[in-house]
Amino acid sequence: MATVNIHDAKTHLSRLIGDVEQGATIIIARAGKPAARLAPIKNVTRIGFLQGHFQVPDDFDAMGAADIADMFEGAA
Repeated sequence: MATVNIHDAKTHLSRLIGDVEQGATIIIARAGKPAARLAPIKNVTRIGFLQGHFQVPDDFDAMGAADIADMFEGAA
C-alpha cells in the first residue's frame, strides 16, 4: 500500500486513480500522518443499468422549444 502526501496526490491524481482502478490502495498523508485512503470500488454497476426501464422520445431535442422561446422572447 503506497503512501503519498497531499501535494503529490493533487499533482498526480490522474495517475493515482489509474493505479486504484488497477486494484491498488493508496494512503494520502498530511504532514506524514495518514488522512485518507483511495481504494477501488468493487461491484460497480456502470452504463446500461437503466436499460429497458424508460425510452427517450424521438423529439427529445425539440421538447419544450416553443415554451423556452416564449420565456426568452415573450409570448406572441
